[in-house]
Amino acid sequence: MLCIVCSMANCKKLRLKDAALKRLLSVVVVTLLGVLLLIVSLRTNTTPGLSELDEDLSEITDIQSFSEKLNLPKQNEFSIRLAKINQMPPRNRDLYPKLAKDHITIVLYVHNRPQYLQVVVKSLSKVVGISETLLIVSHDGYFEEMNKIVEGIKFCQVKQIFAPYSPHVFPDSFPGVSSNDCKEKDDAGKKHCVGSPDQYGNHRSPRIVSLKHHWWWMMNTVWDGLKETRGHNGHILFIEEDHFIYPNAYRNLQLLVSLKPIKCPDCYAANLAPCDVNLRGEGWDSLIAERMGNVGYAFNWTVWRKIHRKAKEFCFFDDYNWDITMWATVYPSFGSPVYTLRGPRTSAVHFGKCGLHQGQGQTNACIDNGSVNMQVDDIDRVANIRPEWGVHVYDNQPGYKAGFKGWGGWGDDRDRQLCLNFAQMYHSYNTSLSAVMMS
Repeated sequence: MLCIVCSMANCKKLRLKDAALKRLLSVVVVTLLGVLLLIVSLRTNTTPGLSELDEDLSEITDIQSFSEKLNLPKQNEFSIRLAKINQMPPRNRDLYPKLAKDHITIVLYVHNRPQYLQVVVKSLSKVVGISETLLIVSHDGYFEEMNKIVEGIKFCQVKQIFAPYSPHVFPDSFPGVSSNDCKEKDDAGKKHCVGSPDQYGNHRSPRIVSLKHHWWWMMNTVWDGLKETRGHNGHILFIEEDHFIYPNAYRNLQLLVSLKPIKCPDCYAANLAPCDVNLRGEGWDSLIAERMGNVGYAFNWTVWRKIHRKAKEFCFFDDYNWDITMWATVYPSFGSPVYTLRGPRTSAVHFGKCGLHQGQGQTNACIDNGSVNMQVDDIDRVANIRPEWGVHVYDNQPGYKAGFKGWGGWGDDRDRQLCLNFAQMYHSYNTSLSAVMMS
């Protein structure tokens, strides 16, 4: 009987110990959960959550699957990695957690001229209001020095995207150089090579066609592919690596965008610079309406839809320049003059002195003494556009006349098909390419 009582007492002590241990474990678990939640909350601005990352990866898978249906070039490992990077969230969200309500996103598209890029980045760092917005840098391929410069940007939210189908990413296959590609003026029948020449008998040069491919891929990706900008109703500003941006550019652009529906309702866009890159403006007390320029131009999603519907015209015009293609065939197809609104003083300047794929090193730099000495007057540091101004319209606009067939460099059927595929990359597969070609 005594043994039984003692056993019961021991059991009671054991139960008390178990209960105490359970309470201790509960406290430890709750404490650990609290610490984990604190860590997650502190990292919210810099690191995407698991659900966000899963969503990104799912989207990438969908795009890759759709790309296969569109017969886009088979991606190599590097191309796939770049496509995944494109879905990453912007950096510097810990420094600038919120964008201004009516911000104008800036897209800077670059190639491989690091000295030029340093100039435009430095000029952007001094732009009034730059911290309010998102800067998207679109790369034509991956170049380490260019990448490092962009990674050093700390003055605003910044997102990098890389053209995954750039010729620079495919060293031994289309859209890069294939071993059996025709070269220069080769006769495909006699040489048994692959390729169709342009109107002047020249076969494709991957370094040249990449210019037009990048611009078109970038436009489709920014407007229809990125979750940060797809469906965006406001204006987006596009600038290039050889554009010097004045401190008042962003504030002037905000004014132009707000005045455009009132002062020039038929204007398609707003511009920071005259269409003639050699001019610095008239200096009048008047707004200017003229043809669309290619330095610091901004338009909205409605205009993009009009451009997108002209994919066939864009992709089949035999000119490797995206801007000449737009001026010579896309804009004229709208049926009425395409005007842009700008101020009487430039807020951006084209400073490039050589071609797009030159100037990559110290020995062949395209900038005098490795720098640009751009004069910035006091009037260029603050907004200098007045809402009470009228609009001077340039009726007789210079440009490419009817019958101009392009400068060539864009005659290969593979480039034209890839271009059309970019136009469908982020749209329902049920919408056939024939619909695009017939629009």
